[in-house]
Amino acid sequence: MGFFGTYLFDGTRWLTYKGDKPPAIPGPWLMLDIYDSDIATVVYSPAGRGSGVAYLGFTPRTYFEDEAASPPTDVEREAKGLADWWRERRGGADKIAHAAKEDELAIYLAEDQDLAEIEFDEDEDVDDLDDGEILVEVKAARFLTALGLPVPEELSDR
Repeated sequence: MGFFGTYLFDGTRWLTYKGDKPPAIPGPWLMLDIYDSDIATVVYSPAGRGSGVAYLGFTPRTYFEDEAASPPTDVEREAKGLADWWRERRGGADKIAHAAKEDELAIYLAEDQDLAEIEFDEDEDVDDLDDGEILVEVKAARFLTALGLPVPEELSDR
């Protein structure tokens, strides 16, 4: 069984969060919902130039093989939105730092894929893979660190 957990960064600290609706609090805030170690939904406000929703690991459309499971993703747009969020939270950043943060965050974000086109190497030793490529909670901890956020206690042990 994979890891499940929903967390809300309210601007100062992480809280365990119940429910799937965004909180009614002023931003900047960020919600992280991890599903079965495969999908992490990142909901953030203010959204800046993004939609306010990004994914780590797989997107729901890919994971469930259902186009209705989530809107189409745009990694570049969400990287811009998350970099805008990062800039606002820290009180500003110059253009060079902002562009570098966009590039850094884009590496973590999931894009829609056709599972039939994903090549799985059955001879590959799982022990040789980076944990962040297998467990989305590990990737999420690294992503949060890239955003300059503390990592929720439940994820820091992973």
